[in-house]
Parts: sequence; C-alpha cells; structure tokens
Amino acid sequence: MKTKQKMVSEFRRAEIVDAARSVFARKGFAGGIVDEIANEAGIAKGTVYLYFRSKKEIYRAVLDRDMEFSKKGTLERMDAAGNLKDKIRAFTLARLENAEAKKEFFRIMDAEFGSVSFTRSQYRDWLREPVLRLASAIEDAARRGEIRPVPSEKIAWLVADMTRGTIRRRLLGRSDTPPGEDAELLVGFTWAALAAE
Repeated sequence: MKTKQKMVSEFRRAEIVDAARSVFARKGFAGGIVDEIANEAGIAKGTVYLYFRSKKEIYRAVLDRDMEFSKKGTLERMDAAGNLKDKIRAFTLARLENAEAKKEFFRIMDAEFGSVSFTRSQYRDWLREPVLRLASAIEDAARRGEIRPVPSEKIAWLVADMTRGTIRRRLLGRSDTPPGEDAELLVGFTWAALAAE
C-alpha cells in the first residue's frame, strides 16, 4: 500500500508533467522555461527541482508518460479486436487518434527528434509490445490459412513504420482527412499485401 507521501509525490510529478506538456506544446523545448512550467502547475520553481533535476528530464518524463499511455490504449484496442484485420485497424487507428489528440505536442516532439526527445531504440521500446502482439496475430492468421505465410515480425514493424509515416505527414499538415480514413488506407494496403494466394 502506498504511503501518503508517495501518493502526494506521484500527484505532484503528474501535475508538473501535465503543465510541462502544455508549455512545450506552446513554446517547444527551447522556448519552454521551468518558470513557466512551475507557473502552469501552480507551484514554486524550486518545487519543480525537488522532482526533476532539469528541463530535459521533465521533457523526457512527458514523452515517457505519453508513449506509455499510447501503448496501453493501443494494446487494449488490439485485445478487443476479433480478427487480424481488426487488430491492424486497432493498432493504426489508436496511434493516429492519439497523435491527433496531442497534435501540438507531437509536432514539438517530431521537431526535437534526435536532440532531446528520444532515441530510435527508445521509440522501438515503446512500440515493441504492441508490435510483437501484432506479429503474433499475423503468425496465428497465417497458421490458420487466413493470410499467406509472411515474416510476421517484419510485417508488424512495417505496419508500425507506415503508421509513423502517416502520423508525420499529418503533423506536417499534408493531410486533412480524418484519422479513420488514413487508418483504413493503411489497413487496406496491408491487407492486400497479406491476402492468401
């Protein structure tokens, strides 16, 4: 059971992370200063430093929390889907809708890629569980003869990569279609490639 101090600490960290997400979404990493994060959270600047050593650490906490939230939602939707096609749809749509809901922050994250945001290995770690779950569904469908035999993990990562590319295109303003339309395009393309011979 959590102590009262632990619960207060977790609550305060969450407040700081939420405030930082808003500040970074408006101003970017470079423009968002700790004073503004503290002000947005309704706490003193010194209190922020009780929980985080630096602005970079706060930024990474925002990324980690958002990616974990996205992963959890994606897994839940995939688990609720009945067949492979629906699982592919759940994977792509969950990620597209999450990026759409947090569009401004994802734009900042995309712009900061490679500097302070995250490494490719961190990105792959966040995606690993949903991708492996998708790979397992692909393998099961191939075993049942619903699709042709394919290297399941490679195909699952290709779906993840195509989804990431679609998110990026949407963030750059090169798509004004609803996330569901883009998801259906990805599902249709993938399904055509997997169709049993």
